[in-house]
Amino acid sequence: MLRAPQSRTEVGPVSAGVAGAIGALYPFLDTRPTDVDAVLAEVARSTAAKAAEIVALRESLVAEHGQRLVDCARRCAAAFRAGGTLYAFGNGGSSTDAQDVAQLFLHPPTAGRPVPAISLTHDVALITALSNDVGFEVVFARQVAAFGRAGDIAVGLSTSGGSKNVLHAFEEAARRGMLTIGLAGYDGGRMAECEFVDHLFVVPSASVHRVQEAQTTIYHVLWELTQQALTDEL
Repeated sequence: MLRAPQSRTEVGPVSAGVAGAIGALYPFLDTRPTDVDAVLAEVARSTAAKAAEIVALRESLVAEHGQRLVDCARRCAAAFRAGGTLYAFGNGGSSTDAQDVAQLFLHPPTAGRPVPAISLTHDVALITALSNDVGFEVVFARQVAAFGRAGDIAVGLSTSGGSKNVLHAFEEAARRGMLTIGLAGYDGGRMAECEFVDHLFVVPSASVHRVQEAQTTIYHVLWELTQQALTDEL
């Protein structure tokens, strides 16, 4: 005989401990009496602190990566002049950034020069097929092997620097004579030890949020510098 779904009273109320934990993480979901002014003050303080942190982090990257970004942009411009295509890839949030990279170069938001760029993360059917039939570690390397050729550009993003499928793609790209560009966080992880990355830009932070925010700045600067190099202004 089918049994009716349990009601809330049958399941039992949420324990005070769980409610307290939820309230600590998300004050707006807390069912206990709340000092609204104190919550708003804490939100304002936390927002200001995070904004100051990302500004300071971005400023520190100027000295660390400024000239190296210029050098990388010149090589990218040379590759595009020779008919090269940029391929971008990453996992999770880095997958979204990879799509942003491709769109930025292919369809500039301003009056920039569009150049060939493709994200290797947008084809869900292909990624799931490769993951199911071969293995997730090769979802990018197989595409690089199929599409990449000497003179193309491979841009891989990883907050940890240790994504195996990104590292395998770099190895395949290097084997094919492609220019390889890596963006990583923390201390660079395995990407910093990889011999197949020509240009590596590390964001020295242990916060995934700050890393990805700063990586967005890095590839936008790289795009702007590449645009300048394409017009011989760099």
